[in-house]
Amino acid sequence: MSSHNKATARSLHVKTTDVVIPEKLYFRIGEVARLCRLPAYVLRFWETEFPQLKPVKSSTGQRMYRRKDVESVLHIKQLLYEEGFTIAGARQHLRSETKGDKKQAPLPFPARPAASLKNVQQGLREILTMLSARR
Repeated sequence: MSSHNKATARSLHVKTTDVVIPEKLYFRIGEVARLCRLPAYVLRFWETEFPQLKPVKSSTGQRMYRRKDVESVLHIKQLLYEEGFTIAGARQHLRSETKGDKKQAPLPFPARPAASLKNVQQGLREILTMLSARR
């Protein structure tokens, strides 16, 4: 196997989690294709299949991907290529992930005895008294 073929074979097996996204505001479709190791036509197709993938278009009609779009592409690629999801399955999985994100986790209030809460209340009253006396 030639060195070029070995490099190509290696690049196909790079995990999506190993991709480093440069610190930029926008990426053109060619840059995203290179970063994610996908043909541009796949990205354009995924835009029609995954509603969360919506790059903005420049005044010249160029697709401009934001960082979150690139992260979405990498996540979709992981679901399809590494985890074996179908497109419909990946779409459903992403939909359920976003629904799960909208549910707020309960606030982690520590279980404290009432006595320590009374101390906090008393301290706050003292501060309020000091602030009121300054007027």
